[in-house]
Amino acid sequence: MGLTRAEIFSEEQNKLAAMFKLLAHPARIAILQYIAVNKSGICNDLIDELGLAQATVSQHLKELKTFGILKGKIEGKSVIYSIDPDMWITVRGNFAIFFAQEI
Repeated sequence: MGLTRAEIFSEEQNKLAAMFKLLAHPARIAILQYIAVNKSGICNDLIDELGLAQATVSQHLKELKTFGILKGKIEGKSVIYSIDPDMWITVRGNFAIFFAQEI
């Protein structure tokens, strides 16, 4: 059996591509911007802010949380989302290294 597409690239290239893919949706950018400004947010706040359906916002929150850029804390019936500062630094550093390459 042949190699998968991911196997022909380095681990670093695959991780960077996953980061770009995660941030390639404008709703996810808007969610991260909202949470960065407000320091946290719940799904209902984001629904009101973005005007998207609850299922759509929940799916984007799940993707961001699964990747590790968001963390969630349960309070009552709500999950309060915040940016994981360690992962934020990692993502920012990886993008900085990538864009620092001379062309």
